[in-house]
Amino acid sequence: MNDYDVQTSAAELVRTFKALGEPVRLQILRLLPLTDEKCDDVYNVSELAEELGLAQPTVSHHLCVLKNAGLVKCRKMCRDKYYWVDCEALSTAMAAFDRLMEERA
Repeated sequence: MNDYDVQTSAAELVRTFKALGEPVRLQILRLLPLTDEKCDDVYNVSELAEELGLAQPTVSHHLCVLKNAGLVKCRKMCRDKYYWVDCEALSTAMAAFDRLMEERA
């Protein structure tokens, strides 16, 4: 892995872990389904806000951070966006973290 790859991976890990460093975001990830296949399982912002007991703008902000970090995906259905965890992105981030730790050995 060259320096550019290491720096890119490190920057991506920082963004990922910053996104995961907020307890509300971890709660959101815990609530969101791992796939969008079942419409009954996905959440929109209003549903998440109600479930978490938070204001919609607060939940929207946290979802935006998670989405920008690549940890959640969304799809517009009717007039709302529905969210779920991007398992592949989360696995990739964890694998990158493992590689970073292995480089120390």
